[in-house]
Amino acid sequence: MKRLQCATLEGIEAIPVSVESTLTKGLPSFTIVGMASTAINEARERVKSALLANDFVFPPKRITINLSPSDVNKNGSHFDLGIALLIALDSVEVDLTAWYVFGELGLDGSVKENALLYPLVLSLANSASMKKVLVPKESLSKVKNIPNIEFIGIEHLNDAIAFFKGDDEKVIRQDSAAIEHAHYKIAETTYYFQKQYPIDFLDIKGQENAKRAALISASGLHNILLEGSPGCGKSMIAKRLQYILPPVTADELLDIAKLDSLDGTEPHFSPLRPFRSPHHTSTPASVFGGGSHKAQIGEIGLAHNGILFFDELPHFQKSVLEALREPLEDKKIRISRVNTKVEYPTSFLFVAAMNPCPCGNLLSTTQECRCSEREVLRYKNRLSDPFLDRIDLYIQMQNIHPDDRATFSSERLHKQVLYAHKRQIERGQKALNGQLDDSKIDRYCRLDDSAQTIMDQAISRYHLSFRSIKKVQKVARTIADLDDKEEINSKHLLEALSYRRRVD
Repeated sequence: MKRLQCATLEGIEAIPVSVESTLTKGLPSFTIVGMASTAINEARERVKSALLANDFVFPPKRITINLSPSDVNKNGSHFDLGIALLIALDSVEVDLTAWYVFGELGLDGSVKENALLYPLVLSLANSASMKKVLVPKESLSKVKNIPNIEFIGIEHLNDAIAFFKGDDEKVIRQDSAAIEHAHYKIAETTYYFQKQYPIDFLDIKGQENAKRAALISASGLHNILLEGSPGCGKSMIAKRLQYILPPVTADELLDIAKLDSLDGTEPHFSPLRPFRSPHHTSTPASVFGGGSHKAQIGEIGLAHNGILFFDELPHFQKSVLEALREPLEDKKIRISRVNTKVEYPTSFLFVAAMNPCPCGNLLSTTQECRCSEREVLRYKNRLSDPFLDRIDLYIQMQNIHPDDRATFSSERLHKQVLYAHKRQIERGQKALNGQLDDSKIDRYCRLDDSAQTIMDQAISRYHLSFRSIKKVQKVARTIADLDDKEEINSKHLLEALSYRRRVD
């Protein structure tokens, strides 16, 4: 029996699959077992044709291919190359156990890449067992950014067979390329970031309070809601947040590349975090993922480690907004279907923008609001209190004034974000302030005596929920980090309280 390694995708995570082969005495046959999909069963014809086209003589034996573990559904045409190699090398003394092999076969034996190759390799990149990988030659330019793995690129089945027999003239070896981005190291972890700002906060004139809130939001990954009249700069701020977010680790960078490939785009291996902005007419399935047969990833899964932006927030379906509560709180979503159950991580920064009323002029000092009191009430009631309680920062935008000037550049704001990030990590935190577990809040978000007195008064006066109390503490912690203070004082807490939504 011979064995090599491959993988299948379940949700967004790869599951290693051991591909085993035996050629035994019996009536000639070719069988693939182990819950193989139609695409894998069709591999029999591709493998047969590819081997015969290259002068391989099938022995009069019973060929059995087993895909283990047998209780996991497998799919994808990338199993072709591994199956063909096991058959072709059955009589050759060679150990394939340590090799991961991916590739689809043409009928003439040519080796092609397929859409699942990148998310599979990216998902397994941190696995200690994956050290040597055989891939199509055309994939080398894309997988070279994955660290700590030796890749061998081939164009034809004959090249792969010759390589394992000891002839490596026709293969291309590709060592991992270094991640070439600006970075700094804290303890044993390297954090990567980029310094390009294609759209800049300098484009936004005025709105100093909103810019300050955006800085706090980016520094600690705190959810933020911007409310204001049409054209006052809400979407401009949201879109520029992407470029001043905290740096990412190598693992997070690979996760971002994997989500790129799952979304059908070319992985860019850049520390730029994702930005997803679904339209308000989007269906729940497109936002959260799902499907009648296979649970596909949705917008909130693709926004993992990045930003999920909801423009025109009250116009989203009520069911979408209410279903968003659990992913915002738990940082994951579980999709259950008859055929499959998949869990996606959803650790994103939620950014939302809305008008104050249906016509948008309720807060305007120059335009008259055309909405009745009932229309305004119905509009605001589309957002429930439990949903709004999950928003850390609520900002009411200012009216545009002729004297408004540009003040802060994205580069300047990003430097402050990086400084706050270093403080948080050097303090020993595994997560940034906005994503701290409740058990870590008392340890890292300590209030001094004056701040604690103000917090006690705010709890009784504003009837803060437990969730609101924790969010105020976390926002105050980020403000203290930006102010280079170890403890949260009254100034930091009062600013954090000022960003809480007022209940009429």
